[in-house]
Amino acid sequence: MLVSSVGFAHEMTPTYPVLKPSYMDGLLVTTMEIFNKRQDIEYYEIAVFDKDWNPIPFVSSYKVFKLEYQKRISFDIYLREKDKDAAVYVCTRSKALKKNVSNTNVVSTICSKFKRK
Repeated sequence: MLVSSVGFAHEMTPTYPVLKPSYMDGLLVTTMEIFNKRQDIEYYEIAVFDKDWNPIPFVSSYKVFKLEYQKRISFDIYLREKDKDAAVYVCTRSKALKKNVSNTNVVSTICSKFKRK
């Protein structure tokens, strides 16, 4: 017996973001966009990691944000220049509200890799 399932996740672009100088000295910035393709999820969390998946400090308007189904949002990520070589991945992860959690809820994580020159 074969069982098939359809996987739904969110989308994040660009796949290879580029860090550019920001308007503040010592900080670099990149702009990301996320699209919510999941009806059951309204919140997403942002994180930045090194090659060993250790968290890297960053600044964004929100680290957890609300994004309704079939909606798109752009956000900026600011990194210190001293962290630019250590930062490898920027990721978003779906976050379910406690009242909406069920056995069928699946956490989706999407990562982009910083482009190196």
